[in-house]
Amino acid sequence: MIDWLRREALDPEVEIDGRILPIELNRNARAKRLTLRLAPDGRAVRITLPQWCRSAEAIAFAHARADWLADQLAKVPEPRDPAREGVVTWCGQQVPIVWDATAPRKPVHAGDSLRIGGPRDTLNPRLQRWLEGEALRLFGDDARDYCERAGLPAATARITRAKRRWGSCSSEGVLRLNWRLVQAPGHVRRSVVAHEVAHLVHFDHSPAFHALLGRLYEGDIEAANRWLSRHGRTLYAAFG
Repeated sequence: MIDWLRREALDPEVEIDGRILPIELNRNARAKRLTLRLAPDGRAVRITLPQWCRSAEAIAFAHARADWLADQLAKVPEPRDPAREGVVTWCGQQVPIVWDATAPRKPVHAGDSLRIGGPRDTLNPRLQRWLEGEALRLFGDDARDYCERAGLPAATARITRAKRRWGSCSSEGVLRLNWRLVQAPGHVRRSVVAHEVAHLVHFDHSPAFHALLGRLYEGDIEAANRWLSRHGRTLYAAFG
């Protein structure tokens, strides 16, 4: 422990299975203890720490849990290259990419494939922009549906590129949802939107919140949560 504390200025990182991972510290006034996470893409170790906690102590905390981090790192899926593989994931489905030099640069979802033209070397950025547009469209539809069920005015839905959170909401009634959820099955995506709409009424996880969520969401919320817990990292495998 003392060695790690002395190395704080030189070693804000940890070696896991031969890989050097940076340690990212996030101080939170509401945190009561250290919380350790591996970034979904496996590229960093993230620690939330209370205001009173020393950075050196947090770094030592990561080093002391190297075995746990190694187990988590082993679960991170291999990076995927949709353009090279010729398939993109949309609403839980594997949609073939059909490249045609004469087709528009913007992807067109027709039938059971995605048709796209333009330069091959820019396919992935354009595929990601298409998915983000689809995410915004679907999130908007989902939000209107659940707000109507809750007797609320339609909430504004926006996409985020967050590396950890699937969704959040503001006191102004704005829902922010991770665009990568558009790759998940529809019932999983909708469970996150329903969760955030319920937070527009209850800004906590009280029994009243869960009761409202149970009324809003048409599926099995626990099954959707289990899917995200088991497969959520796979949504970060493509597009970096």
